[in-house]
Amino acid sequence: MIDFRSDTVTRPCTQMKKAMFEAELGDDVYGDDPTVNALEQYANERHGFESALFTSSGTQANLLALMAHCERGDEYLCGQNAHNYKYEAGGAAVLGSVQPQPIENEADGSLCFTKLKSAIKADDFHFARTKLLSLENTIGGQVLSLEYMAQAQQFCQQNQLILHLDGARVYNAAVALGVDVTQISQYFNSMTVCLSKGLGAPIGSLLLGDKAFIAKARRIRKMLGGGMRQAGFLAAAGQYALLHNVERLAEDHDNAKYLAKQLNEVKGFNTSAYRVSTNIVYVDVAQSIDLKALTTTLAENGILLTSSYAGMRLVTHKDINKMSIDTLIYSLNQFVSK
Repeated sequence: MIDFRSDTVTRPCTQMKKAMFEAELGDDVYGDDPTVNALEQYANERHGFESALFTSSGTQANLLALMAHCERGDEYLCGQNAHNYKYEAGGAAVLGSVQPQPIENEADGSLCFTKLKSAIKADDFHFARTKLLSLENTIGGQVLSLEYMAQAQQFCQQNQLILHLDGARVYNAAVALGVDVTQISQYFNSMTVCLSKGLGAPIGSLLLGDKAFIAKARRIRKMLGGGMRQAGFLAAAGQYALLHNVERLAEDHDNAKYLAKQLNEVKGFNTSAYRVSTNIVYVDVAQSIDLKALTTTLAENGILLTSSYAGMRLVTHKDINKMSIDTLIYSLNQFVSK
């Protein structure tokens, strides 16, 4: 299969599998899995935080962050397109009794500080207490600048807000900006890092913050059923991903740009309305093309992608190369020429 649906579909390489099967194991709920402990220690030092927590998913890591920072009746500010608002089943509200206050994302994925300021509730018992601002970098494949994140930090300090980063693809952002990840993490009170997207691990995310915050998040993780036993198998894959799969993200970005260029050569497909900054390509598709039939035909020929009523989203990753892209383009040309 050639799978453009997401960078979550990557499979561990032989070296990563070797690291997993050779991992030293213990019981992580008791705190004695040495491989998990090593990953968490490496992660907090690598990203410039006091402490780290290994979690089963980015959704869990974001939920833990929101529940550890906020109390029942608090609210957090985020974008309308934020993953932890739109795509995580309303977990903060349902499980944490934390109210989201979404703000329309700007064209570049950022949030307008004037709009954010107007959304902060007054200190009045009629209102939820505005506690936190959650940003996402990258968001929809777009990269928030260092300047914007510095402004967000200043905004939060001025308004007594906590600043959290959903960093599911933060390494894509760092590679695109040409900076070390700590140049991003320095602005945030807490941050998540997904190990199972472009970094190529089979499962797992990290939550990073100060010691008291992580201790609270660890307790909530147990409450939510997220305590894992011999999790060193998975932690070893995450450690391998952080050590070996960061620099190669630039290949995914290059392939995404190549993919966008090639798509524009196919009749009825156009990417010019979107900026390709990292590994995600959005495509407008002419109404004359039956997207459902196209998606079905491609799947029958071993090519998977995500489409909606008017377009497609394609994601490049370590299991996609230029030959994969050329195969897709050939299949699209075959379909539209019928």
